[in-house]
Amino acid sequence: MSEPLEKTVPTTKAGAPRSVRVVLLALMIAMLLAMLDNMIIGTAMPTIVGELGGLAHLSWVVTAYTLATAASTPIWGKLGDLYGRKGTFLTSIVIFLIGSALSGMAQDMGQLIGFRAVQGLGAGGLMVGVMAIIGDLIPPRERGKYQGMMAGVMALAMIGGPLVGGTITDHWGWRWSFYINLPLGAVALAMVTAVLHLPKTERDRRPRIDYLGAALLTVGITAIVLVTTWGGTEYAWGSAVIVGLGTLGLATLAGFLFVETRAAEPIMPLHIFRSRNFTLMSVIGFLTGFVMFGATLFLPLYQQSVQGASATNSGLLLLPMLLSMMVVSLIAGRVTTNTGKYKIFPIVGGALMVAGLFLLAQMDTGTSRFTSGVYMAVLGAGMGFLMQITMLVAQNSVEMKDMGVASSSTTLFRTLGSSFGVALMGALFTGRVQDEMAAHGGGAATQQSAQLDAASLAKLPEQMREAYQFAVSSGTHIAFLVGATVAVLGFVAAFFVKEVPLKGAGPKDAPAGADRKDEQLADTAV
Repeated sequence: MSEPLEKTVPTTKAGAPRSVRVVLLALMIAMLLAMLDNMIIGTAMPTIVGELGGLAHLSWVVTAYTLATAASTPIWGKLGDLYGRKGTFLTSIVIFLIGSALSGMAQDMGQLIGFRAVQGLGAGGLMVGVMAIIGDLIPPRERGKYQGMMAGVMALAMIGGPLVGGTITDHWGWRWSFYINLPLGAVALAMVTAVLHLPKTERDRRPRIDYLGAALLTVGITAIVLVTTWGGTEYAWGSAVIVGLGTLGLATLAGFLFVETRAAEPIMPLHIFRSRNFTLMSVIGFLTGFVMFGATLFLPLYQQSVQGASATNSGLLLLPMLLSMMVVSLIAGRVTTNTGKYKIFPIVGGALMVAGLFLLAQMDTGTSRFTSGVYMAVLGAGMGFLMQITMLVAQNSVEMKDMGVASSSTTLFRTLGSSFGVALMGALFTGRVQDEMAAHGGGAATQQSAQLDAASLAKLPEQMREAYQFAVSSGTHIAFLVGATVAVLGFVAAFFVKEVPLKGAGPKDAPAGADRKDEQLADTAV
């Protein structure tokens, strides 16, 4: 068994490892890099297209990054378990920085798409590495303290991304939207290299990589994400391309499950799903991703189109939701650390998420910004109870040797949830907007898109503009109503979570896997 962390890291008078604080700062920088990137690039895209051309391939700049991130996430987690967390994490940072540098030097849209895929490969390892290293460094009982920090990074990325992207593009040029990652990444790289010291894990034999499982999982995830990305936009839902991709995705994922039962070192060990808590956290994480990214897509659109808000500072429109999420996550983390109890948080979080989405579904053309802000705060509070608790409970449900795959699997399910959420809610929203506009005689104005920007909206005749605003509020109503229905499943799932004791720190630590045995005993007793 590895030597306790407290004996290998110098400590302060308060007993907290000195180097842990520095490492956590580096981890937060790495997380910020992964989350901030798409937010910054979105603002710079009009300028990029203006210089490089290739408007027809514009969506692939984001899709290539998203696909590479989702497909590589579980592989990075397994590599960390097999070959060591630190080296794997450093490698992902280097790949991300190489992709950033190459993207900044791209001379045409084809190069940019390819280099964004390289960047996405690195980004997949950044998020998993951050979560898994925190899982290694901080005992679950103490980990709650840092939930507010992680939620804060997420809020900072969502609020600051568009602002930073616009400022950089206007003053330095779009290439610096990528180059800005280099100094930040170099700082994180240096800090992690110098300060991070993880307990060594001894393995009885040379690890063997599950190449077939990795290939099948990559193809399956890619196909499913493409279905949710292209369905209803690039291709009709019933088209041969979407049906073919869906069939390919389901077939390869079925093959992946079969291969994993026989692999010596499976990419995603199926035994981790024998833990009731881990399975429930995967489900709740999927549903939270479904709701959260759908909300962040439609709320700014509603506020810009219906309430007349400016699109320039679009991240600020989400401030009530993000601040609420950050504050509640911090409070929940502190309570978890002080009491060791956590089951109540998924239940309360699920209830608030359902309530918040139902309230948002009631918005119409007369809803004030203050009222919609209160509704967003309710939704944010629900997500604050769920965002980090899902990762904490999932990590607490597996043994240390599976920390990487537990972190990557939870991240993957949340990512897939966001893809499905955006696809389903987006299809319903677009369909409703177009139907309402057609009913009011304005279908021609929106036949190409259900999303008009502020400039286009201002050019519409008053009657048509009012019809469009009604259509958008009607579209957000159906989208959030579906979101509330989906969130009910998460609320119900939370009641089945077992209150398994969280491992503490110091001499009272339970041995690795003890918490897992406690859960097995709890399941047996039911």
